[in-house]
Amino acid sequence: MAYYRRVGEVPGKRHTQFRDSEGVLRYEELMGEEGFTSDSSLLYHRTIPSAIVGSEIWDLGEQSTLPNHPMKPRHLRLHELFAVDEAAGIDAVTGRRLVLGNGDVRIGYVVAGAVSPYYRNSIGDECVYVESGHGVVETIFGVLPYRTGDFVVIPRATTHRWVPDAAEGPSRLYPIEGNSHIAPPKRYLSRFGQLLEHAPYCERDLYGPDEPLLAEGADVEVLVKHRGSTGVVGTRFTYADHPFDVVGWDGCLYPYTFNVEDFMPITGKVHQPPPVHQVFEGDNFVVCAFVPRKVDYHPLSIPVPYYHSNVDSDEVMFYVGGDYAARKGSGIGIGSVSLHPGGHAHGPQPGAMEASIGVQQVDELAVMVDTFRPLELGEAATASDDGVYAWVWAGRKIR
Repeated sequence: MAYYRRVGEVPGKRHTQFRDSEGVLRYEELMGEEGFTSDSSLLYHRTIPSAIVGSEIWDLGEQSTLPNHPMKPRHLRLHELFAVDEAAGIDAVTGRRLVLGNGDVRIGYVVAGAVSPYYRNSIGDECVYVESGHGVVETIFGVLPYRTGDFVVIPRATTHRWVPDAAEGPSRLYPIEGNSHIAPPKRYLSRFGQLLEHAPYCERDLYGPDEPLLAEGADVEVLVKHRGSTGVVGTRFTYADHPFDVVGWDGCLYPYTFNVEDFMPITGKVHQPPPVHQVFEGDNFVVCAFVPRKVDYHPLSIPVPYYHSNVDSDEVMFYVGGDYAARKGSGIGIGSVSLHPGGHAHGPQPGAMEASIGVQQVDELAVMVDTFRPLELGEAATASDDGVYAWVWAGRKIR
């Protein structure tokens, strides 16, 4: 995220000597994007950040996908994937189950009550939506508290771990893992990176770590997700010293949270298209938030969406709150995901258009991911598919 922050102790000039009170030199690390030509931060370590003493294979579990073939829209019931009474032993990293994915993005789901291993994703940024729960994400940049409704944005290669608040119960998390960086849409930004007046949120709504997080330890394991010849693979590094040894950092690259309650919806006289709901973008995908809002004020307006064909993208909607009027009668509810593939016209359920006329406000909360390459089904999708959603517009099951 391109605005400058400074946390902890840093020297007056970059790339110069920086010593502790006993004269021992700190180790400066540049963490930067796009080959030194984009956002970066400088981190100052007490120990050498490259010092590993072990490297082993980390088995990621089932990561294969199947084409959505024959093509059809699908309804996935994510809440059926995890038993809440088992969540105490599940963590937010190793417990993730793959729902949908392609060469640009992977969407997962997990209900986690346990502290995760130390972890970093070296393939791309992660944007994790917190369906419910509270806790903290401990990172090399410091501690990042999270709560229900947060988007937790973690830059590529950031070592971190998830620590759910046990008193609040398990955290329901919806990880969106990019093969790229995830950032606010370019149309929201000035040429220097400031969020503009027409953007539905601003820098005041973004929360990053406030102070360093220092820990002691030796032979510390960190799980690393990275690219391999067969796709996504994992390695278990053992570090000589604890990776949480950063006494200070500054720059424009760091993890942060943005809560969906701070998204200011853009409305219009007639129904507005999905791009007005956009929150973030990655390479070949976007992330949107549909929030409670006043709706169209033309005297002949129809508040629910018109039928539309995703000729260039697949649409994935995760329903997390409220009452989604356009899907009444389809079986979709809180915890559902709908997949509407490119090439299939979709829209409101029969009767929803007429029922919406005269409505002045909608009470809905949903997170949408649109992808510009076809999504395939992960094992969690096949396990949670209701098997009948494709036929709801016709009112009967057809082949």
